[in-house]
Amino acid sequence: MKQNILIVIIAFYMDILFGDPSNIPHPICGIGHIISKTESILVKHYCNTTSQKRKSGVLLIAIVITISLSIPAVLLFLLRFLGQKAVLTAKIVICWYMLAMKSLKKESIAVYDKLQKNDLEGARNAVSRIVGRDTQYLTKEGITKATIETVAENTSDGVIAPLFYMTFFGTLGGVFYKAVNTMDSMVGYKNEKYIDFGKYPAKLDDIVNYIPSRISALLICCCSFLLGYNGKNSFKIWKRDKRKHASPNSAQTESACAGALGIQLAGDAWYFGKRYHKEFIGDKNRDVEIEDIKRVNHLLYASGFLAVIVFSSVAVIIDKCCKK
Repeated sequence: MKQNILIVIIAFYMDILFGDPSNIPHPICGIGHIISKTESILVKHYCNTTSQKRKSGVLLIAIVITISLSIPAVLLFLLRFLGQKAVLTAKIVICWYMLAMKSLKKESIAVYDKLQKNDLEGARNAVSRIVGRDTQYLTKEGITKATIETVAENTSDGVIAPLFYMTFFGTLGGVFYKAVNTMDSMVGYKNEKYIDFGKYPAKLDDIVNYIPSRISALLICCCSFLLGYNGKNSFKIWKRDKRKHASPNSAQTESACAGALGIQLAGDAWYFGKRYHKEFIGDKNRDVEIEDIKRVNHLLYASGFLAVIVFSSVAVIIDKCCKK
């Protein structure tokens, strides 16, 4: 487990310094390609009834996870013949790819920059890169809220949850998590197309995110105090609004961030041309402003650093206890 800690810490700092490497094919894109191809085959040949669609969703899970884990597992096995340094380097690079802190900041600040210039069309295009909702009619406030919400949610999905799985379950644990999370982001919608096919991938994502999302919210609340935000209110709104979402996990970090910043998030949103009702999260103590995008990024980074410290410490304690 000590090696896992070292790998995760190096990968974490590489993500902070360099973000996603642009000159190497991204494994998450590869996982997305596997999902897309498998989905098209299953839908074409075996999705005529509700039962078949749900069974196909289970089959999608099995195929995607098997392929996603097999490729890095075989790679790491073959690299053993080149020595442990080659294996260690590969594990660091794979874990680096599993993290998205710098890229999340980069994409959200791109929205911020457009809003500062009052370029609403440019801001809509920028925010469409990081959210799943329809963005073409979003107002300045709507764009800002959407950006804050996705940074808040991905504080868990893109940073803390991968750190959790990589620290305690190794490199392949991180790959497993991202495969499940990517499936949910692609087929986990509750619309006519995916309500049945994506049911079990979405359920699996709920399960694997159950613990990390709550840890993430707690870390955000703690970091609210450290950053001089409203930590007391962050705990209060988290406790009150953490279940105000169709997913059992998504409102965890959103509510903690809303409380920390003293703003109101969520509300109705459009997806695939259809309006979906969502409860409001947080109290409207003030209007949302574009500077909140920077503030939520401060929470993102602080929570990420705190997660590394906490997870590493717990892993060391577990390692020592296991050796007794």
